[in-house]
Amino acid sequence: GHIVRNWKVRWFVLLQDKLLYYKIEGGKKEPSPKGRILLDGCTITCPCLEYENRPLLIKLKTKTNTDYFLECCSREERDSWALDITGAIHAGHPVQVQELHRMKNSFKLLENISLHHIVERMCDSSTAIKLTRNLQQGNRYKETFTGSAVVDWLISNSFAVSRFEAVTLASMLMEENFIKPVGARSTEATRYSDLSEQFLDDSTALYMFAESSKKNISSKEELQFNISELSGTIVKQGFLVKQGHKRKNWKVRRFVLRADPAFLHYYDPTKEENRPVGGFSLRGCLVSALEDNGVPAGVKGNVQGNLFKIITKNDIHYYIQASSKAERAQWIEAIKPLT
Repeated sequence: GHIVRNWKVRWFVLLQDKLLYYKIEGGKKEPSPKGRILLDGCTITCPCLEYENRPLLIKLKTKTNTDYFLECCSREERDSWALDITGAIHAGHPVQVQELHRMKNSFKLLENISLHHIVERMCDSSTAIKLTRNLQQGNRYKETFTGSAVVDWLISNSFAVSRFEAVTLASMLMEENFIKPVGARSTEATRYSDLSEQFLDDSTALYMFAESSKKNISSKEELQFNISELSGTIVKQGFLVKQGHKRKNWKVRRFVLRADPAFLHYYDPTKEENRPVGGFSLRGCLVSALEDNGVPAGVKGNVQGNLFKIITKNDIHYYIQASSKAERAQWIEAIKPLT
């Protein structure tokens, strides 16, 4: 927010020359935009490192020097928005737009590796990465490691088989706020390099553990999601209203549908942590629309219609409300081929 500096859920629509945002009420966007960001003369920063506990930010600076900070629900979503917004800003330069879209799939995620597990190993006394003191441009940095040291460590501990894979993995550790750049060399790379060149495999680029990384590791309540289930191509995403499993109340959630592997994850848009609060594999699931006349068994609370149900292969029932029959049909149509 510009007046009260708090964070609010908004529904964004990207047009050729502007970004509109709408207020969300009861899981639905209001008909008129709450505001607009004119893209002519805008500059974009992604990732934006101005908030340490919010690693998934995009910053837009308009030609009138107004700053907008936009937070996404996942790394994939952030990069996708950043590329599309950049493409709109540079719409008059088709070659540059083609290069931006080519970069969309530049990250090749490795399967069955948890970022939490990697950082635990990096901190474990028996397998820890070596921390050193470094002097750079007159500034002293304690407990740092170089970009090339991180790459060497990932390969030697069998988390990657090539330097390209290790750089990809190190980039994810940085973008998910487990490690952060320090010093001019690494910091400048995050500000001015392409999305695929944020992390430097370089002996002069310094990095260190982010303050929040150990808190994230030690949180017993935090759900663990492997890279493999978050690595699929995003097929569909948007806000839906989901019934809770315990209290049976209805809450707005940001749903992200991925294919190969097929997973449906949901995020709490009010939380600072940009990680799914739940999710499940779609293999073996059943998805179906529910009739709007009457309340089905198992459904409680404020039901406005447009319901559909997903039953997992473990017989867990998810009840979800869309904002319209058309939206419900679109979600069912997108989910069914992945089951």
